[in-house]
Amino acid sequence: MFAEVIVDVPAFQTDMPYTYRIPKEFEQDLMCGMRVHVPFGNGNRLIMGFVVGFQDECDLEEIKEIQEVLDIAPVLNEELLSLADFMKNSTFSFKISCMQTMLPAMLKSKYEKFIIPTDESASEYFNGKPDLSFKEVQENGQLPLFLRLRKEGLVDLKYLATSKETIKTERMVRLLLSSEELSKELANVRVSAKQQKRLLEFFSENERTIFSAKELSTEGISSSTLKTAQDKKWVEIFAQEVRRNPFKDAKILPTSAMKLNAEQKIATEKILQAADEENSKVFLLEGITGSGKTEVYLQVIANVLEQGKTAMMLVPEISLTPQMASRFKSRFGDDVAVLHSALSMGEKYDEWRRVEAGKAKVVVGARSAVFAPLENIGVIIIDEEHEAVYKQDNAPRYHARDIAIWRGIYHHCPVVLGSATPSLESRARAYKNVYELLLLTQRAVNGAQLPNVEVVDFREEFGQSGTNIYTKRLLERISEVTSKGEQAVLLLNRRGFSSFMLCRDCGFVLKCPNCDISLTLHMDTKTMRCHYCGHEEGIPNSCGNCNSKRIRYYGTGTQKAEQELLEHLPHLRILRMDVDTTRKKGAHEKLLERFGNKEADVLLGTQMIAKGLDFENVTLVGVLNADTGLNLPDFRASERTFQLLTQVAGRAGRGQKQGEVLIQTYNPTHYAIEYAKKQDYEDFYRKEMGLRHLAGYPPFYFTVQITASHKEENLASKAMYEIFLRIKQSLSDTATVLGPSPKSIARVNNQYFYQLLIKYKKEERLEIVLKEILEEMQQESLRGLTISIDREPLSFM
Repeated sequence: MFAEVIVDVPAFQTDMPYTYRIPKEFEQDLMCGMRVHVPFGNGNRLIMGFVVGFQDECDLEEIKEIQEVLDIAPVLNEELLSLADFMKNSTFSFKISCMQTMLPAMLKSKYEKFIIPTDESASEYFNGKPDLSFKEVQENGQLPLFLRLRKEGLVDLKYLATSKETIKTERMVRLLLSSEELSKELANVRVSAKQQKRLLEFFSENERTIFSAKELSTEGISSSTLKTAQDKKWVEIFAQEVRRNPFKDAKILPTSAMKLNAEQKIATEKILQAADEENSKVFLLEGITGSGKTEVYLQVIANVLEQGKTAMMLVPEISLTPQMASRFKSRFGDDVAVLHSALSMGEKYDEWRRVEAGKAKVVVGARSAVFAPLENIGVIIIDEEHEAVYKQDNAPRYHARDIAIWRGIYHHCPVVLGSATPSLESRARAYKNVYELLLLTQRAVNGAQLPNVEVVDFREEFGQSGTNIYTKRLLERISEVTSKGEQAVLLLNRRGFSSFMLCRDCGFVLKCPNCDISLTLHMDTKTMRCHYCGHEEGIPNSCGNCNSKRIRYYGTGTQKAEQELLEHLPHLRILRMDVDTTRKKGAHEKLLERFGNKEADVLLGTQMIAKGLDFENVTLVGVLNADTGLNLPDFRASERTFQLLTQVAGRAGRGQKQGEVLIQTYNPTHYAIEYAKKQDYEDFYRKEMGLRHLAGYPPFYFTVQITASHKEENLASKAMYEIFLRIKQSLSDTATVLGPSPKSIARVNNQYFYQLLIKYKKEERLEIVLKEILEEMQQESLRGLTISIDREPLSFM
């Protein structure tokens, strides 16, 4: 019997199944989705691969044999193996890369594996040990036996990373004495050995024979006593892996379903009807900020769970996860698994294993959680569906929305895309009835109103307040609001202290040595830092070009914004929330908890504070500079500015108190700002769609971006021009090619980047030609040239 194996060599020449002979001892138990070690290439080096199929016969003269089986159960089920084929074709990626993307990091790193019993009837195979080393089982020729035991559900496999910080164990104590032996030892123990006597008494008083050392310490039994007991063969002390629970210390109180208003009820019923009919319909839930979209999600999921099915909920980024996950935990308890990048590798692995074992029915997480190994999915929800972070920016370049829709079709379940400001592509699909549009036009809290929005023209107020960051009007409102015990949220879409350092004598700007970008001043670390490659250096005292001391720092960052606010309103308690203040694990949760407990008057931060936060005491939102992203070289700049302003404005007045928003801008008449002021998505949609139609951009055209990079600029540009000529010959007259041109930041980490963009409506040969180009350019990769293809890119910078 033979197995088809996809090997871990990401290249066009190897992007196919290879046939290997299955050793007789594994013939009955090897399954698709298991990982194996196989000899590959002339040197017969052992590499990892995934089993993707079987065949009874093979015509090849020389067939190599599988050397090791790495799992006793598949790590990728049948659905995810099929999904890998879809991803390979839709993202121009290698199948092995797609498969690796679906697995938690712990399954891709070095680890030790142990087989553990899951049923008492299997304990006879463990000789009194809590687990057996997978390697020892292999060497002893016992793996076929344990493969069969796994099929019967009697044993399972656990992974322990070799890196100590990823292993979490607890000292456990197991009683080795029978009841008669225990009574005998208790009668013979010396009177002076009080702790030994207490230990024996404790075991005699309890039916359990295994306790943690921590439990025993609360009974006054010390580690030295346990060591003595172990020497006397009374007990066995062993280490046991324990589940890492990200919410172990969280104070989560159970909540119950809230009463829905008429619009929420209609939306919930339509989604549930599709779920009952096992219809893979896609719904676009467009609801103003504070309209209760999350409550709709919760009640839909509750109904799906009652039907014995599972559910998936994606949120766009880490900053949303603490509050959102807490709301789900409070409603569904331990049925919820959380999967996002703020978890440690071990925590993420343990949560993934709970999902894989069927112990968690609801997955809440960021982009990669879309691959969670849920079975029998009843609904998939993507909150803030317009967010660009749902698109992976390196290979495989998938969009979580596309994966969710594919899985919805596979499981015959509805997919819900929720947003107050849907992407134009999604809204256009709803207009064409590809998606079904569900509207929520009222705030869910009785009496809660959309905030009043005021646009403050920076040009008129510039310099009046004695600061370049805050207008006089905004400072007055911050002071008035906080003096009443209410809170304010301030958005500045830039971190650090200042944007760049400039010499006033010669005009020299201190740049990163690896990238075409200026270094940013960070006062907390007293460094100049590159936000692209991470390069850091000390703050200079003089110009690096002319040695002048007349150097100044220009621009505004969150650190500088905090400093200047305190200079004008020194009594304020300010919490700053950006990448720098949230590097440490759990920092997001702690900052938001402090703000929710009213330990601060002002929350100042970057985009991460703009979405999903729900604090009823916030009555003022200030946008320090609405123009930051407005003039970027990207046709989506206006859409993203409107979305960001609308989202951050929605943080105000979510309770009974009326909220207000002040937007500081140099472009008060720009349509994105005018429509954000009116909170008018529909008019913005019509205006932006008209401009997109005139310019020939999505959603009226499909797009493909091709990028070439190399450490030598001339080689990157030459390759891009050759690709341009090849593409031009293959396209019809209705398609347009923009470029080739350098990217807006042409050099990052000593690599030069050139790009071109193809806009088209229907090109039958395009996909074939793109795959041919990738395959032909594969040889160039040996000389350091990298070619990437991104279907429907979300950024052209």
